[in-house]
Amino acid sequence: MTRSAERHVLQFCHGYDGPFLDCARQYASLFAGRGYRVTTVFLTGAADAEVAASCASDEVLFMEYSSKAIGGMKLAAIRDLRKIAASRSFHFCITHRFKPTYIALLATKLPVIGVHHAFGDYRRRSRKVMANMFRARLSLLGVSDAVRDDIRKCLPKWPADRIQTLYNRIHVDQLTATLLSREQAREALGLAQDAWVVGNVGRLHPDKDQSTLLKGFAQALPDLPAGSQLVILGQGRLEQDLKHLAGELGIGNHVLLTGQVLQASRYFRAFDVFALSSDHEPFGMVLLEAMVAGVPLLATACGGAREVVEGVGILFPLGGVDGLAQGLVHLSRMDAELRQSCAEAMLQRLNDRFSDEAVKAVFWQLPQVVALTSET
Repeated sequence: MTRSAERHVLQFCHGYDGPFLDCARQYASLFAGRGYRVTTVFLTGAADAEVAASCASDEVLFMEYSSKAIGGMKLAAIRDLRKIAASRSFHFCITHRFKPTYIALLATKLPVIGVHHAFGDYRRRSRKVMANMFRARLSLLGVSDAVRDDIRKCLPKWPADRIQTLYNRIHVDQLTATLLSREQAREALGLAQDAWVVGNVGRLHPDKDQSTLLKGFAQALPDLPAGSQLVILGQGRLEQDLKHLAGELGIGNHVLLTGQVLQASRYFRAFDVFALSSDHEPFGMVLLEAMVAGVPLLATACGGAREVVEGVGILFPLGGVDGLAQGLVHLSRMDAELRQSCAEAMLQRLNDRFSDEAVKAVFWQLPQVVALTSET
């Protein structure tokens, strides 16, 4: 296809912090080989050549707003995006999170596919009004069925086919190539080579409910292998509270809070089990990262985590200390053959449902995408 016949897609992202840089890559890569050129625009964050190179996009632009500068009506951002949209012949726009969706709808006349990565984006009355006002050219995606269903509940008059699911995904081979060996990862994290290790990665925040993880580990500890350890990679305002709780539970010597670890996914082979105790996780990319590393999973049976783990790991009720403890004990008794079988099942799940290839196939069959792309 010649350059003149190519169609253009605008991808508008809030920023590139945390997992959102890879989200930009994920969505831009959907158009590879399809005759589209993708322009990715970041609302916040300084211009960064390395970020631009990581986006799988034909063009990357940085608006460089601060979070403070895009409060209120966001008039300057609307004006600047309008200029970008007018300078290129875009076919439609993909936005990530609510604020970019709002700006894109006001700045352009493009059809907008809004991708939502969290619960509650349309619970506010003002946001419901906005969504209904622009319903003719707005469609929505949730990163899990749980997020999708939350949006549908907030917008009950919308046709179901305008609010769909497109899972987050992972480049399995690319991530596998970055993994440290078990021995290297444990040495880097300061973990004993012969310990049985429970891993957790996430902000030290009430949403992640690491207090339940500590309580479950403490309850299970007498039945776990001698010298078992719990390591939590992440930082946040609950660090001292969690350390205090570990001391109260008598497991302080078995718990390591490492603080922030860059590229934490590289270290997942250090773990014998990955445990996620989050309160209604919208999706849980860390679960996919653990699956790539072949680490057995234990997670709360709510939010998007259920959709990732069900059938290939163990689920326990939200806040369920007993279920978490029982799951840890069960997984500690897995033999090598069962662990290998578990790793193979997780890899199959990744390839079938959460790989770039699998999600790309789903994307091009979504009703709103079929409607937009069949017009040309």
